[in-house]
Amino acid sequence: MTEPNQTMQLKKSVAPYERSTLAVSIRQMINTLLPLAVLWAAAYYSLSVSYWLTLAFAVGASFFVIRSFIIFHDCCHGSFFKNKRANDIVGNLTGVLTLVPYEQWKNSHAIHHATSSNLDKRGVGDLWILTVDEYASASWSTKLAYRLYRHPLIMFGIGPIFVFALQYRFNRKGARRKEKINTYYMNAMIIAFYAFMCWAIGWEAFLLVQGPVFYISGVLGVWLFYVQHQFEDSYFEHDKEWSYVQAAVDGSSYYKLPKLLQWLTGNIGFHHVHHLSPKVPNYYLEQAHDAVPPLHKATTITIWQSLESLKFRLWDEEGKRFVSFRTVRDRLRKPAAERRNTAPADPRRAS
Repeated sequence: MTEPNQTMQLKKSVAPYERSTLAVSIRQMINTLLPLAVLWAAAYYSLSVSYWLTLAFAVGASFFVIRSFIIFHDCCHGSFFKNKRANDIVGNLTGVLTLVPYEQWKNSHAIHHATSSNLDKRGVGDLWILTVDEYASASWSTKLAYRLYRHPLIMFGIGPIFVFALQYRFNRKGARRKEKINTYYMNAMIIAFYAFMCWAIGWEAFLLVQGPVFYISGVLGVWLFYVQHQFEDSYFEHDKEWSYVQAAVDGSSYYKLPKLLQWLTGNIGFHHVHHLSPKVPNYYLEQAHDAVPPLHKATTITIWQSLESLKFRLWDEEGKRFVSFRTVRDRLRKPAAERRNTAPADPRRAS
Protein backbone atom coordinates (compact mmCIF):
# COMPACT_ATOMS: atom_id res chain seq x y z
CA MET A 1 0.00 0.00 0.00
CA THR A 2 1.47 3.35 -0.97
CA GLU A 3 1.83 6.11 1.57
CA PRO A 4 -0.87 8.40 0.02
CA ASN A 5 -3.34 5.50 -0.17
CA GLN A 6 -2.50 4.38 3.33
CA THR A 7 -3.01 7.88 4.67
CA MET A 8 -6.29 8.24 2.79
CA GLN A 9 -7.61 4.89 4.02
CA LEU A 10 -6.72 5.45 7.66
CA LYS A 11 -8.02 9.00 7.58
CA LYS A 12 -11.27 7.76 6.08
CA SER A 13 -11.54 5.10 8.79
CA VAL A 14 -11.25 7.60 11.65
CA ALA A 15 -13.28 10.35 9.94
CA PRO A 16 -16.55 9.37 11.71
CA TYR A 17 -14.89 10.23 15.03
CA GLU A 18 -13.60 13.64 13.91
CA ARG A 19 -16.54 15.42 15.45
CA SER A 20 -17.34 17.11 18.72
CA THR A 21 -20.57 16.51 20.58
CA LEU A 22 -21.69 19.55 22.56
CA ALA A 23 -23.43 17.55 25.31
CA VAL A 24 -20.36 15.36 25.85
CA SER A 25 -17.99 18.33 25.88
CA ILE A 26 -20.13 20.18 28.43
CA ARG A 27 -20.43 17.06 30.55
CA GLN A 28 -16.65 16.65 30.48
CA MET A 29 -16.16 20.25 31.58
CA ILE A 30 -18.52 19.66 34.51
CA ASN A 31 -16.98 16.36 35.60
CA THR A 32 -13.52 17.91 35.37
CA LEU A 33 -13.75 21.47 36.67
CA LEU A 34 -16.24 20.77 39.47
CA PRO A 35 -14.19 17.94 41.07
CA LEU A 36 -11.08 20.10 40.69
CA ALA A 37 -12.74 22.92 42.63
CA VAL A 38 -14.10 20.54 45.28
CA LEU A 39 -10.77 18.77 45.81
CA TRP A 40 -8.89 22.07 45.92
CA ALA A 41 -11.34 23.40 48.54
CA ALA A 42 -11.04 20.15 50.52
CA ALA A 43 -7.25 20.50 50.47
CA TYR A 44 -7.58 24.04 51.82
CA TYR A 45 -10.01 23.19 54.62
CA SER A 46 -7.94 20.15 55.60
CA LEU A 47 -4.99 22.39 56.44
CA SER A 48 -6.42 22.75 59.94
CA VAL A 49 -6.61 18.96 60.30
CA SER A 50 -3.46 17.44 58.79
CA TYR A 51 -1.12 18.47 56.00
CA TRP A 52 -0.86 14.82 54.96
CA LEU A 53 -4.59 14.92 54.30
CA THR A 54 -4.06 18.15 52.35
CA LEU A 55 -1.45 16.43 50.20
CA ALA A 56 -3.85 13.53 49.53
CA PHE A 57 -6.49 15.97 48.27
CA ALA A 58 -3.79 17.79 46.28
CA VAL A 59 -2.86 14.57 44.47
CA GLY A 60 -6.50 14.09 43.50
CA ALA A 61 -6.77 17.70 42.33
CA SER A 62 -3.60 17.27 40.25
CA PHE A 63 -5.22 14.58 38.13
CA PHE A 64 -8.14 16.90 37.41
CA VAL A 65 -5.63 19.56 36.36
CA ILE A 66 -4.43 16.97 33.83
CA ARG A 67 -8.01 16.49 32.64
CA SER A 68 -8.31 20.29 32.38
CA PHE A 69 -5.18 20.29 30.25
CA ILE A 70 -6.69 17.66 27.93
CA ILE A 71 -9.68 19.97 27.42
CA PHE A 72 -7.22 22.81 26.74
CA HIS A 73 -5.35 20.52 24.36
CA ASP A 74 -8.49 19.66 22.38
CA CYS A 75 -9.43 23.35 22.19
CA CYS A 76 -6.00 24.06 20.68
CA HIS A 77 -6.79 21.51 17.95
CA GLY A 78 -10.27 22.95 17.47
CA SER A 79 -11.78 19.56 18.33
CA PHE A 80 -13.55 20.18 21.64
CA PHE A 81 -16.30 22.36 20.17
CA LYS A 82 -17.47 22.93 16.62
CA ASN A 83 -17.41 26.67 17.23
CA LYS A 84 -13.95 28.28 17.01
CA ARG A 85 -14.81 31.03 19.48
CA ALA A 86 -15.98 28.48 22.04
CA ASN A 87 -12.68 26.61 21.66
CA ASP A 88 -10.75 29.86 22.11
CA ILE A 89 -12.68 30.93 25.22
CA VAL A 90 -12.49 27.58 26.99
CA GLY A 91 -8.90 27.12 25.83
CA ASN A 92 -7.85 30.41 27.40
CA LEU A 93 -9.69 29.70 30.66
CA THR A 94 -8.24 26.20 31.05
CA GLY A 95 -4.88 27.64 30.03
CA VAL A 96 -5.02 29.89 33.10
CA LEU A 97 -5.73 26.85 35.30
CA THR A 98 -2.86 24.88 33.79
CA LEU A 99 -0.46 27.86 33.35
CA VAL A 100 -0.11 27.25 29.61
CA PRO A 101 -0.45 30.14 27.09
CA TYR A 102 -3.13 29.25 24.58
CA GLU A 103 -1.89 30.73 21.28
CA GLN A 104 1.75 29.92 21.97
CA TRP A 105 1.07 26.29 22.78
CA LYS A 106 -1.47 25.89 19.96
CA ASN A 107 1.09 27.02 17.40
CA SER A 108 4.07 25.07 18.74
CA HIS A 109 1.96 21.96 19.20
CA ALA A 110 0.74 22.17 15.60
CA ILE A 111 4.39 22.17 14.54
CA HIS A 112 5.00 19.17 16.78
CA HIS A 113 2.26 17.24 15.00
CA ALA A 114 3.56 18.22 11.56
CA THR A 115 7.17 17.26 12.35
CA SER A 116 6.96 14.51 14.98
CA SER A 117 9.66 11.85 14.44
CA ASN A 118 11.26 13.88 11.63
CA LEU A 119 15.00 14.02 12.34
CA ASP A 120 15.45 17.06 10.09
CA LYS A 121 12.72 19.14 11.75
CA ARG A 122 13.37 18.84 15.46
CA GLY A 123 13.28 21.70 17.92
CA VAL A 124 9.73 23.06 18.23
CA GLY A 125 7.13 21.54 20.53
CA ASP A 126 9.18 18.44 21.28
CA LEU A 127 11.88 17.11 23.59
CA TRP A 128 15.58 17.50 22.91
CA ILE A 129 16.70 14.29 21.18
CA LEU A 130 20.16 13.58 19.82
CA THR A 131 21.15 10.66 17.66
CA VAL A 132 24.06 8.44 18.60
CA ASP A 133 26.28 10.02 15.92
CA GLU A 134 25.31 13.54 16.93
CA TYR A 135 26.13 12.81 20.55
CA ALA A 136 29.43 11.14 19.65
CA SER A 137 30.58 14.18 17.66
CA ALA A 138 29.22 16.80 20.09
CA SER A 139 31.44 19.02 22.22
CA TRP A 140 31.91 18.12 25.87
CA SER A 141 29.69 21.05 26.91
CA THR A 142 26.85 19.87 24.65
CA LYS A 143 27.22 16.32 25.97
CA LEU A 144 27.08 17.61 29.55
CA ALA A 145 24.04 19.77 28.82
CA TYR A 146 22.28 16.89 27.10
CA ARG A 147 23.06 14.46 29.92
CA LEU A 148 21.70 16.91 32.45
CA TYR A 149 18.60 17.59 30.35
CA ARG A 150 17.85 13.86 29.96
CA HIS A 151 18.48 13.00 33.60
CA PRO A 152 15.20 12.02 35.33
CA LEU A 153 15.87 14.30 38.29
CA ILE A 154 16.21 17.26 35.93
CA MET A 155 13.49 16.36 33.44
CA PHE A 156 10.88 15.38 36.03
CA GLY A 157 12.23 17.27 39.03
CA ILE A 158 13.20 20.74 37.88
CA GLY A 159 11.71 20.45 34.41
CA PRO A 160 8.02 20.97 35.31
CA ILE A 161 8.84 24.07 37.36
CA PHE A 162 11.00 25.53 34.60
CA VAL A 163 8.51 24.83 31.81
CA PHE A 164 5.21 25.78 33.44
CA ALA A 165 6.38 28.59 35.75
CA LEU A 166 9.09 30.18 33.60
CA GLN A 167 9.33 29.06 29.97
CA TYR A 168 5.64 29.54 29.21
CA ARG A 169 5.70 33.09 30.57
CA PHE A 170 7.82 34.26 27.65
CA ASN A 171 7.14 34.31 23.92
CA ARG A 172 9.09 31.99 21.69
CA LYS A 173 11.43 33.34 19.05
CA GLY A 174 9.61 34.32 15.87
CA ALA A 175 6.18 34.48 17.52
CA ARG A 176 3.58 36.54 15.67
CA ARG A 177 1.80 39.51 17.19
CA LYS A 178 -1.39 37.61 18.06
CA GLU A 179 0.60 34.96 19.90
CA LYS A 180 2.67 37.54 21.78
CA ILE A 181 -0.38 39.49 22.90
CA ASN A 182 -2.10 36.30 24.05
CA THR A 183 0.92 35.32 26.16
CA TYR A 184 0.92 38.74 27.86
CA TYR A 185 -2.84 38.58 28.33
CA MET A 186 -2.72 35.12 29.89
CA ASN A 187 0.18 36.08 32.15
CA ALA A 188 -1.95 38.98 33.42
CA MET A 189 -4.91 36.65 33.95
CA ILE A 190 -2.77 34.16 35.89
CA ILE A 191 -1.31 36.92 38.08
CA ALA A 192 -4.78 38.33 38.74
CA PHE A 193 -6.18 34.89 39.62
CA TYR A 194 -3.28 34.04 41.94
CA ALA A 195 -3.45 37.50 43.56
CA PHE A 196 -7.17 37.09 44.21
CA MET A 197 -6.66 33.66 45.78
CA CYS A 198 -3.86 34.99 48.00
CA TRP A 199 -6.13 37.83 49.10
CA ALA A 200 -9.08 35.51 49.70
CA ILE A 201 -7.38 32.77 51.76
CA GLY A 202 -3.91 34.14 52.52
CA TRP A 203 -0.71 33.57 50.57
CA GLU A 204 0.59 30.90 52.97
CA ALA A 205 -2.51 28.72 52.65
CA PHE A 206 -2.62 29.27 48.90
CA LEU A 207 1.00 28.16 48.44
CA LEU A 208 0.55 25.15 50.74
CA VAL A 209 -2.28 23.90 48.53
CA GLN A 210 -1.42 25.18 45.07
CA GLY A 211 2.27 24.32 45.38
CA PRO A 212 1.74 20.53 45.45
CA VAL A 213 -1.11 20.69 42.93
CA PHE A 214 1.07 22.65 40.49
CA TYR A 215 4.12 20.43 40.93
CA ILE A 216 2.41 17.03 40.84
CA SER A 217 0.29 17.90 37.81
CA GLY A 218 3.41 19.28 36.11
CA VAL A 219 5.35 16.08 36.71
CA LEU A 220 2.43 13.99 35.42
CA GLY A 221 2.10 16.18 32.34
CA VAL A 222 5.79 15.98 31.46
CA TRP A 223 5.77 12.21 32.04
CA LEU A 224 2.80 11.62 29.75
CA PHE A 225 4.35 13.68 26.97
CA TYR A 226 7.73 12.00 27.43
CA VAL A 227 6.65 8.38 27.60
CA GLN A 228 4.39 8.42 24.56
CA HIS A 229 7.24 9.13 22.16
CA GLN A 230 10.21 7.69 24.07
CA PHE A 231 9.88 3.92 23.76
CA GLU A 232 12.53 1.55 22.48
CA ASP A 233 11.26 0.74 18.99
CA SER A 234 9.84 4.17 18.22
CA TYR A 235 10.08 5.77 14.79
CA PHE A 236 12.41 8.48 13.51
CA GLU A 237 13.46 9.17 9.94
CA HIS A 238 15.02 11.95 7.90
CA ASP A 239 12.70 14.12 5.88
CA LYS A 240 13.00 12.20 2.60
CA GLU A 241 11.99 8.89 4.22
CA TRP A 242 9.63 10.36 6.83
CA SER A 243 6.02 9.15 6.77
CA TYR A 244 3.14 10.91 8.48
CA VAL A 245 1.26 7.65 9.06
CA GLN A 246 4.29 5.83 10.45
CA ALA A 247 5.12 8.81 12.65
CA ALA A 248 1.61 8.56 14.10
CA VAL A 249 1.21 4.80 14.42
CA ASP A 250 4.84 3.76 14.99
CA GLY A 251 6.21 6.94 16.56
CA SER A 252 3.45 7.34 19.15
CA SER A 253 2.51 4.69 21.67
CA TYR A 254 -0.73 3.30 23.02
CA TYR A 255 -0.20 3.84 26.74
CA LYS A 256 -2.52 1.21 28.18
CA LEU A 257 -3.60 2.50 31.57
CA PRO A 258 -6.10 1.14 34.11
CA LYS A 259 -9.57 2.49 33.36
CA LEU A 260 -9.55 5.03 36.20
CA LEU A 261 -6.20 6.47 35.13
CA GLN A 262 -7.31 6.39 31.50
CA TRP A 263 -10.34 8.49 32.46
CA LEU A 264 -8.32 10.87 34.67
CA THR A 265 -5.81 11.45 31.87
CA GLY A 266 -8.49 12.10 29.28
CA ASN A 267 -7.72 9.07 27.09
CA ILE A 268 -4.41 10.64 26.03
CA GLY A 269 -2.91 7.14 26.19
CA PHE A 270 -4.42 6.60 22.73
CA HIS A 271 -1.72 8.92 21.49
CA HIS A 272 -1.27 7.14 18.17
CA VAL A 273 -4.90 7.87 17.28
CA HIS A 274 -4.51 11.48 18.30
CA HIS A 275 -1.40 11.94 16.16
CA LEU A 276 -3.09 10.34 13.18
CA SER A 277 -6.11 12.61 13.51
CA PRO A 278 -5.92 15.56 15.96
CA LYS A 279 -9.52 16.45 15.12
CA VAL A 280 -10.79 13.44 17.09
CA PRO A 281 -11.77 14.79 20.55
CA ASN A 282 -10.35 12.95 23.53
CA TYR A 283 -13.65 11.27 24.39
CA TYR A 284 -13.77 9.46 21.02
CA LEU A 285 -10.13 8.32 20.88
CA GLU A 286 -10.81 4.89 22.36
CA GLN A 287 -13.72 4.25 20.02
CA ALA A 288 -11.59 5.21 17.02
CA HIS A 289 -8.82 2.88 18.18
CA ASP A 290 -11.21 -0.03 18.64
CA ALA A 291 -12.91 0.53 15.27
CA VAL A 292 -9.78 0.70 13.09
CA PRO A 293 -7.73 -2.57 13.11
CA PRO A 294 -4.50 -1.03 11.65
CA LEU A 295 -4.31 1.18 14.74
CA HIS A 296 -4.02 -1.94 16.89
CA LYS A 297 -0.49 -2.35 15.51
CA ALA A 298 0.74 0.64 17.50
CA THR A 299 3.23 -0.18 20.23
CA THR A 300 1.33 -0.92 23.44
CA ILE A 301 3.05 -0.13 26.71
CA THR A 302 1.90 -0.63 30.28
CA ILE A 303 2.83 1.46 33.30
CA TRP A 304 5.51 -1.06 34.26
CA GLN A 305 6.94 -1.18 30.74
CA SER A 306 6.89 2.60 30.49
CA LEU A 307 9.38 2.86 33.37
CA GLU A 308 11.98 1.36 31.04
CA SER A 309 11.82 4.53 28.96
CA LEU A 310 13.85 6.32 31.64
CA LYS A 311 16.99 4.63 30.29
CA PHE A 312 16.36 5.61 26.66
CA ARG A 313 18.48 8.69 25.95
CA LEU A 314 19.69 8.60 22.32
CA TRP A 315 18.21 7.58 18.97
CA ASP A 316 20.26 4.93 17.19
CA GLU A 317 19.83 5.41 13.44
CA GLU A 318 21.50 2.09 12.67
CA GLY A 319 19.36 -0.04 14.94
CA LYS A 320 16.23 2.14 14.63
CA ARG A 321 15.69 2.25 18.37
CA PHE A 322 16.35 4.27 21.50
CA VAL A 323 19.43 3.29 23.47
CA SER A 324 21.01 4.20 26.77
CA PHE A 325 24.20 6.18 27.31
CA ARG A 326 25.86 2.98 28.52
CA THR A 327 25.04 1.14 25.29
CA VAL A 328 26.56 3.94 23.26
CA ARG A 329 29.63 4.12 25.47
CA ASP A 330 30.28 0.40 25.10
CA ARG A 331 29.72 0.51 21.35
CA LEU A 332 32.01 3.47 20.76
CA ARG A 333 34.82 1.62 22.51
CA LYS A 334 34.77 -1.03 19.77
CA PRO A 335 36.69 -0.62 16.51
CA ALA A 336 34.62 0.87 13.65
CA ALA A 337 34.60 -2.38 11.63
CA GLU A 338 33.36 -4.38 14.60
CA ARG A 339 30.65 -1.81 15.30
CA ARG A 340 29.32 -2.23 11.76
CA ASN A 341 29.25 -6.02 12.06
CA THR A 342 27.48 -6.03 15.43
CA ALA A 343 24.97 -3.25 14.80
CA PRO A 344 21.42 -4.37 15.74
CA ALA A 345 19.23 -5.26 12.78
CA ASP A 346 16.30 -3.03 11.95
CA PRO A 347 13.21 -5.06 12.92
CA ARG A 348 11.16 -3.30 10.21
CA ARG A 349 13.59 -4.42 7.52
CA ALA A 350 13.54 -7.97 8.82
CA SER A 351 9.80 -8.09 8.39
